[in-house]
Amino acid sequence: MTVLLPMTGATVRMACRTGTYKGDTLRVAPDYVQGNVVILPSGFANDFARFCELNPRSCALIARSDPGKHEIPAIAADLDVRSDLPRYRIWRYGSLVEEPLDIRHVWTGDLVTFVLASSHTFEQVLQQAGIAFPPIDPGIVPATYVTDIETAPAGPFQGRVIVSMQPMKTQDAARALALAEAAPDRPGAPFHVGAPEAIGIRQLGRPDYGMRPQLRLDEVPVFWACGVTPHRVLETARLPFAITHKPGCRLVTDVLRDAFAGGSLRLTA
Repeated sequence: MTVLLPMTGATVRMACRTGTYKGDTLRVAPDYVQGNVVILPSGFANDFARFCELNPRSCALIARSDPGKHEIPAIAADLDVRSDLPRYRIWRYGSLVEEPLDIRHVWTGDLVTFVLASSHTFEQVLQQAGIAFPPIDPGIVPATYVTDIETAPAGPFQGRVIVSMQPMKTQDAARALALAEAAPDRPGAPFHVGAPEAIGIRQLGRPDYGMRPQLRLDEVPVFWACGVTPHRVLETARLPFAITHKPGCRLVTDVLRDAFAGGSLRLTA
């Protein structure tokens, strides 16, 4: 794994652009907000924006580009979304067809980029409250489940909410839920705490994706809105063409996490 020093959003993006970094972004540039990426033809953009508006817990929209523009100045300087992620996924009619390092070869002037918040954006809130977020090793997929909760549909976009699960100590989980309830629209807040059956998960030990979870006696399951939800929605919609990030390979922005946790999209100087 390439070591990036200093680890800033700009450093990570440039390393991706030059092909010197191709890995998971989980532990890089920890002071900066990372976003899940969805890129669609402009004819579907308004419907997807409406889908995000109707489902803010699963698809919290951070930013949207103009058609054909590969930069989004509101969240990052010198950004080229065609090359500045470690790896992408290209979808055609709901099927994954390619996982390239950049997407210049398929880029057109008709594409619109959406950047969505991930659950990792809530880590800063927990840290500021003195709560340790459960560690996840790069490359390890946490236990992930398809719930029985339907997203609110918009145009061709619909499907069930998908959540990842990380165990937390009971007292920390209660505090995390209280922080989420105090600001229900805050991106990345827990989707549900405790009782898996309340959201349609019948067998916690048999996730739909990822590793089998292990809970200690003093821990409860904490479920987080997952970036797999928009991916599955795109599969169901069977669009002729779409692009996403490869899971774990997010866009690292210039937005400071502590500022974002407080509700501000403040860029670094």
